[in-house]
Amino acid sequence: MKNKCALNVWLVFAVIACLICPSFAGSEADSDDKEYFAVFMEGKKIGYSIQSRDISDGKVTTSEQVNLTINRGGMSVTIEMTETSIETTKGEPLGFEVTQKLGAMAMKVTGQIDKQGQVSLTTSSMGAEQKSTLQWPQGALMAEGLRLLELKKGLKEGTQYSVKIFSAGIMQAVDTKISIGPEQSVDLLGRVVSLREVTTTLVMPGAGEIVSTGYVDRELKMQKSIVPIAGMQVEMVACARQFALGKNEVLELIDKMFLKSPEPLSNLASTKSITYDLSAVKEDADFTIPSNDNQKAQKLDNGKVILKVEPVAAPKGVKFPYKGKDKAILEAMEPTRFLQSDNEQVIALARRAVGSTKDAAEAARKIEAFVGDYIENRSLSVGYASAAEILVSKQGDCSEFAVLTAAMCRAVGIPAQVVAGVAYVDDFLGNRGFGGHAWTQAYIGGKWIGLDASFKGAGRGGYDAGHIALAVGNGEPGDLLSLAPTLGQFKIDKVTVEK
Repeated sequence: MKNKCALNVWLVFAVIACLICPSFAGSEADSDDKEYFAVFMEGKKIGYSIQSRDISDGKVTTSEQVNLTINRGGMSVTIEMTETSIETTKGEPLGFEVTQKLGAMAMKVTGQIDKQGQVSLTTSSMGAEQKSTLQWPQGALMAEGLRLLELKKGLKEGTQYSVKIFSAGIMQAVDTKISIGPEQSVDLLGRVVSLREVTTTLVMPGAGEIVSTGYVDRELKMQKSIVPIAGMQVEMVACARQFALGKNEVLELIDKMFLKSPEPLSNLASTKSITYDLSAVKEDADFTIPSNDNQKAQKLDNGKVILKVEPVAAPKGVKFPYKGKDKAILEAMEPTRFLQSDNEQVIALARRAVGSTKDAAEAARKIEAFVGDYIENRSLSVGYASAAEILVSKQGDCSEFAVLTAAMCRAVGIPAQVVAGVAYVDDFLGNRGFGGHAWTQAYIGGKWIGLDASFKGAGRGGYDAGHIALAVGNGEPGDLLSLAPTLGQFKIDKVTVEK
């Protein structure tokens, strides 16, 4: 079975969204100017970034546009994103706007921040609007607030400070550590200049850190940045407009997340468990594998990890909707901008799939099977879509199956989340092993139960021990950030199958 998954696109998008405006926008004299950057991945130019800053009517509007094109299995997918922050001249947040287009699907989010820190959100997609609110993270800064802080701290070598940066792209505030390093001679596309090194560390709770290295001039204008993603590197380099917007090179990304299996795996639907011996790809590499109800990870003193994946069976007789009071579980029932479980069409589709059953396990399995058949076109042209978009288009790959399954479960009162990681496939672009994958987990009878509508629809049987989970969340791009320091950092040395 061929694995068609947008996980690589989703991960690149998540990291770019988080890093889109966090560092060194330059001095006030740069107002109204545009800065152009070429974006490289694995040494190939894959797109551009345009940054601008405008002061008008006592407000500072900072904007960054990113456009990237990558290949998946020979098919090009374009990621477009523009993030705009609106602040006072003192750096106080007033609002923001984000437009995202991944492949064929587009979404726009606007936020208005009142004096009490209440954020009114409007999410627009496919002509429909979704209203919601959130509380502004106390002390969080956007572009102008960060610029002012950077000017205050200066560029003296050895300077270190921490800041909470709000990224509208992932709708989260990220704790960030900034460290000023020495001046270095830096190659800017053949032009060597002396720049100051700046290390930016994004601290992801429970998921390690993402460390990027930037180089700024004496006016604090970023000239080059390097960030690791899943064992690869993304570089942004300041350049002329013509070069930034010029022709891109072809980067085949889908095989970058492929893990070879020490031996072929068969009859996974009837496999009780699989124990994986994992080790770092490089001696200095570190990686963390999470434990959950379906997998247990043990890190050894030598840095290796023993991971046992044993799928939990869904208990019978559990009623739905969920009536408990656990806050984390209740959160997994709420609608989000990608899991629109309050959408009337999503609700109707979920009720149609569930039918008259009152049993939560049976309902979840019915939704899994329904989605497996509902998405007719397993297309790699969709970068990443929301449940409402998938409902209409009926196309996508594993992430679309996972998102729609989770939204439909939530729509009938079954807590559900989107899981990302790797899964075993017999045919991955002609290779056998573990490819990037996404699936769903539903909370039933006190346990998280794995569901895989993509595999179900392809005749594999759904979730099984051939899945290794690396991240989980509500279908938001930020949920995948924990993949960045993990994927590409480990390999599978041995598999032990228990039937």
